[in-house]
Amino acid sequence: MLYGHLEGFELSALGRAQAAALGDRLQGAGLTRIVHSPLARAAETATIIASRLNPTPELEADPDLREADFSRYLQGVPFWQIPVRRPLWAVHKVKRGLLPGDETVEAMGDRVLRVVRRLARDHPGETMAVVSHADPLNAAWIVLDRRPHNEREMHRKGVGKAGMLQLDVEGETPAAWEYIPPPHVEKPAVAAA
Repeated sequence: MLYGHLEGFELSALGRAQAAALGDRLQGAGLTRIVHSPLARAAETATIIASRLNPTPELEADPDLREADFSRYLQGVPFWQIPVRRPLWAVHKVKRGLLPGDETVEAMGDRVLRVVRRLARDHPGETMAVVSHADPLNAAWIVLDRRPHNEREMHRKGVGKAGMLQLDVEGETPAAWEYIPPPHVEKPAVAAA
């Protein structure tokens, strides 16, 4: 089932293990702040990461890091039923932003990068993390790379669950970025069933 913006959906056992491994990976980074989507699964990810760090960074929710707006239309439906139960999905896949309640790749990526610029402006010189969702993060990477804003690019080079897109910022401008794949985590026994 696609969670979209639905409340009450937390991380799976695998997701919690991935967040903990990511926190372990970030132990020497000197994070001072983690800004996250207000959705429960992103907030839980940020909390788990923060719990692995010393000193514990500040946590902050920012609505610009929310899930893709079109996911409200898809939420609650098993993925395999989407083509039948949510037929506008096909239009969305052809060109994002054509339908009411849908965002272009640029709009989605720009809202994530707006948070990055705000953080760079308000907290210069600090090392911070942003926790969002797959589509907004993929869109931000597309905007940074100046790749075509299409569905193929949304999936060709994607940020995996617990993967990181590391940005170096000069002033408020991203100067360099690198994708860091997710840490390897064995599936917990409850996630394997």
